[in-house]
Amino acid sequence: MAIREILTVADHAAILKQVSEPVARVDDDLRALMDDMLETMYDAPGIGLAAIQVGVAKRVIVMDLAREGEDKQPRYFVNPEILWRSEDTLPYEEGCLSIPEIYDEVDRPARVRVRYLNYQGEQVEEEAEGLFAVCIQHEMDHLEGVLFIDYLSRLKRDRAVQKVKKLVRSAA
Repeated sequence: MAIREILTVADHAAILKQVSEPVARVDDDLRALMDDMLETMYDAPGIGLAAIQVGVAKRVIVMDLAREGEDKQPRYFVNPEILWRSEDTLPYEEGCLSIPEIYDEVDRPARVRVRYLNYQGEQVEEEAEGLFAVCIQHEMDHLEGVLFIDYLSRLKRDRAVQKVKKLVRSAA
């Protein structure tokens, strides 16, 4: 396993805006990518990561919603799709590893039904609610080239990108 570079909007906005390609099958190479992604996400630290965030335009997500002090609960989502969305929404303050130190509230459906392939390549269908619903929708947006700041006003979005660019410059 290896920690990969997480792309930010400061330097890689064009890559992050790409629509990711479906995965043909879950094999050892894909599992190695998912293992690297999980290690990268834990190191950041974060709770979700899409493959495009490490520069791989494949429809792959890793996630772990375990709280601090709990055992790790890694989740893997290959070719995820939303089958159903609730009409009721849940406002949640979101952040993103590709947009460091920026947080803002986004309204998303409170519950969704998702279908995906797991780490073994088995098809799974389940309902997500609460933080799981927010996180899976946030990460699936990445697969479509959508960032959470795209839900904000143009002014807030532009300010967020400028703040991240300044942050990246000062870290260099």
